[in-house]
Amino acid sequence: MKVLIHICCGPCSIYPVETMKSKGFEVMGFFYRHNIHPYSECLKRQEHLESYARQIGLRLIIQEGYDLEGFIQNVVYREKDRCTYCYHDRLRTTALLAKRGKFDYFSSTLLYSKFQNHDLIKSMGESIGKSTAVPFLYEDFRSGWKEGIKTSKNLGMYRQQYCGCIYSEKERFYKPG
Repeated sequence: MKVLIHICCGPCSIYPVETMKSKGFEVMGFFYRHNIHPYSECLKRQEHLESYARQIGLRLIIQEGYDLEGFIQNVVYREKDRCTYCYHDRLRTTALLAKRGKFDYFSSTLLYSKFQNHDLIKSMGESIGKSTAVPFLYEDFRSGWKEGIKTSKNLGMYRQQYCGCIYSEKERFYKPG
């Protein structure tokens, strides 16, 4: 069974990819770029993911372009609810690629992070799966959170400290008086 997994960064891919491979899935990764800001951060995450993928023999699809403007236009005036848009766009894009590539399932490393809205991601993925006719492969990968961190540190991987968008970067660094 073939699964296309949306990957936000190398460290978040470790546990989900290992878990799916151990269950006999043929896994391919998809790196979605439009929500990662600034561009230098996007390139750093991509570079480290590509390096890790080569080490473990994971085939990758790297999203073309860098639609910063499109991302911002879609969240402007909805900044507090930006994650809903972002989840949907990443999952939908992954599902459509999976359909085009005749994958049996699609999934996301968002299911690994303890900082993401897991229930929303699950329900959204299942809904998108129904609408695209490519089932969403759901698994709660959060149980491997510490293992993934330990492995990524042992491998010397770049570990970013915010989700990816410019708003989450601001939340990380800007602490009002």
